[in-house]
Amino acid sequence: MTKEEIISKLTIIVKPYVQNENGFKNLNENTDFINDLEINSANLVDIILDVEDEFDIHIDNDAMEKMLSIKETVTIIQTKINA
Repeated sequence: MTKEEIISKLTIIVKPYVQNENGFKNLNENTDFINDLEINSANLVDIILDVEDEFDIHIDNDAMEKMLSIKETVTIIQTKINA
C-alpha cells in the first residue's frame, strides 16, 4: 500500500475527531494531530483503534506513543503491514 493510499484512508478516519477545520483543510504529511487538528488524547485512542481495524494490524504501546503526526502514523502503519 502506498503512502498516498494510507494518508487517504487516514484522512477519513481522522475527520470525525478534528476540532480545527482549517488545520484539516491543510492536512499533509507534517500535520500534528494535537497541535494542528486539536484532537484530544481520548480521541487519539479512538483513532488508533480505527486504524487497527482499517488496516487489520495491531499497534503496541510503544508505537501508539509515536503516532502524533500523519508522517509517524504512516510509517508505523507501513511497518506493521510489511511485518
